[in-house]
Amino acid sequence: MTVDDTGSGADAEGREEPPPRSSPRERGETQSARSEEDPLALRLEQLILGAERRYTPFQAARSAGVSMELASRFWRAMGFADIGQAKALTEADVLALRRLAGLVEAGLLSEAMAVQVARSTGQTTARLAEWQIDSFLEGLTEPPEPGMTRTEVTYPIVELLLPELEEFLVYVWRRQLSASAGRVVQAADDEEMVDRRLAVGFADLVGFTRLTRRMEEEELGELVEAFETTAADLVAARGGRLIKTLGDEVLYVADDAGTAADIALRLVETMANDETMPELRVGMAFGTVTTRMGDVFGTTVNLASRLTSIAPRDGVLVDSAFAEELIRTKDAPASEEEAAEAAATAEKEGEEPPAYRFALQAMWPRPVRGLGVVEPWLLTRCNGDTP
Repeated sequence: MTVDDTGSGADAEGREEPPPRSSPRERGETQSARSEEDPLALRLEQLILGAERRYTPFQAARSAGVSMELASRFWRAMGFADIGQAKALTEADVLALRRLAGLVEAGLLSEAMAVQVARSTGQTTARLAEWQIDSFLEGLTEPPEPGMTRTEVTYPIVELLLPELEEFLVYVWRRQLSASAGRVVQAADDEEMVDRRLAVGFADLVGFTRLTRRMEEEELGELVEAFETTAADLVAARGGRLIKTLGDEVLYVADDAGTAADIALRLVETMANDETMPELRVGMAFGTVTTRMGDVFGTTVNLASRLTSIAPRDGVLVDSAFAEELIRTKDAPASEEEAAEAAATAEKEGEEPPAYRFALQAMWPRPVRGLGVVEPWLLTRCNGDTP
């Protein structure tokens, strides 16, 4: 769906003109290409989309009441390739265009925001769809009996799974939307909704590049999947939010430093107890973070990443702001001397000593590329604190 491919323009009164007719040769090539398409692929497409191909991009845009330029922007933002003027679109495509354009016309979204909605939805669901086909559907469609082909079992499997997966997707999306909306309304002010103070953590597998040279692809894929799954479960269970995974690295955030610290140490402890896993190192920083389309940006994120690169094996480094936040919330003492004094005072007065969760050890200041000199702190659990 592209303006350049359509050749559409506007007449003197500003009305869109239909694209020029293709030549007989071009029409013959298009019909030939369509006739060579896999019949099962076409049946699956119709099953999944719930409708037959009826419209060219120009016809879809005209039926939706939007310009070809805007329709093309939406289409590309969703992650789909230009299709010229092939008749490949359905009523659902028209409805999607009409809905997005309607949100813009009603003033609920700007045009730029509507394109962002299309892009973020497309990127997220594209990854989900790829995973479901690669890891889920392929396993289910292994021929159950000798002599049967995968194509013979694919269609009925998809037919059975489609409504269940669709309902589950909507359920999870609503749950995630509710959680995200709750965080927004609890923000102190409007600025905090976009630029928020968060704890940011990077967890990185040590020596991963060397592993890629020694391990078979399937074995390496299993290791990465195990790492990502373990990290995702730990982050979610302890109240953090997984932002993204990068094979040998995960990025997560938490609303408070204590939660992020607990997640980091649990990740290290869990990986250390798994003999199949490489060592892990974690870097964390606390400060203002800009959020866009589910991702996080800013100096705080960059600092957490840099700290990961200098963290010791099976160790956690935090920046000074993160350490100060733990001290402020009384999750960690400012020093061993302060902890000892507090314990002595409590014992003298017959009270319980402060229950610190974490311990901080100041490390030597060092220069970090692009961020100047930083003062890292080594984070550990307090003696007697159990995960």
